[in-house]
Amino acid sequence: MTTARRDPHPASPRPKVMGVDVDAETRCAHYRSPLDIVAIRMRCCGDYYACKDCHDALAGHAIKIWPRAEWAETAILCGACGDQLSIEAYVAGDNSCPGCGAPFNPGCRNHHHLYFEVR
Repeated sequence: MTTARRDPHPASPRPKVMGVDVDAETRCAHYRSPLDIVAIRMRCCGDYYACKDCHDALAGHAIKIWPRAEWAETAILCGACGDQLSIEAYVAGDNSCPGCGAPFNPGCRNHHHLYFEVR
């Protein structure tokens, strides 16, 4: 009789991404380019949303900005591979996922102040 081996470190399930018309790679009704594959875990509610406009439409409360002191938190989801990144890694990165290399929209940097504390 053989016993099935269990993986001692099973992969975490991919978090659900909230939003308006969200596709499998986290694009939404507001941002649909091939590079719009980043979702953000909102500090206010802990849920991943495709963008601030989706959060505004569905959450029923205001976004809370992530303070710099909390940038080590895992709060960024790559829609291509499902890797979760710290805010630090995302903000300091080169507009691509360190896990799979998928390119991220460089224009998202223009919206960082809507999610993350900037000086």
